[in-house]
Amino acid sequence: MKQALATYLHDHLAGSHFAIRLLDSLYEQYREEDLGDFAFAMREEVKQDQITLQTIIDSVGSANLDLTEAAGWLMEKASQFKLQRDDSSGGLGTFEALETLTLGIRGKWALWKVLPLIREADQRIPNLDFEELRARADEQFARVEEQRMKLAQFTFWPAVKT
Repeated sequence: MKQALATYLHDHLAGSHFAIRLLDSLYEQYREEDLGDFAFAMREEVKQDQITLQTIIDSVGSANLDLTEAAGWLMEKASQFKLQRDDSSGGLGTFEALETLTLGIRGKWALWKVLPLIREADQRIPNLDFEELRARADEQFARVEEQRMKLAQFTFWPAVKT
């Protein structure tokens, strides 16, 4: 059971690395636009959450997960290929990157929800304010979702012809 918890936490850590790389890509491509500013700010928040998660991992213990890290790297490379800014695609890659971030944030929310329950049986998990962490994830989700919905109009609505 101890290894299962370490594996679970490391899977989330790999997801956070993926999210940061995705946000870095968004920032690089949109640095002169509002979406770039958004990606930069969101990256800083994800990095803070990653530090919190690393603190928990340090208390629980690490897992040997070279395969998980390699899979995360491969997913990141695949997403960069699709994320390439291409006006002919109508921003589909960027739209899907934002959607991927919403899924990751929901996963992070689920992590923050289950850890207090696991802590009842495993005191290696620090007593953190998981309610506050869940609220932060809710707020992050709302902000990413707002960006995603704005981009949906550009991505899927037909261009107005004059």
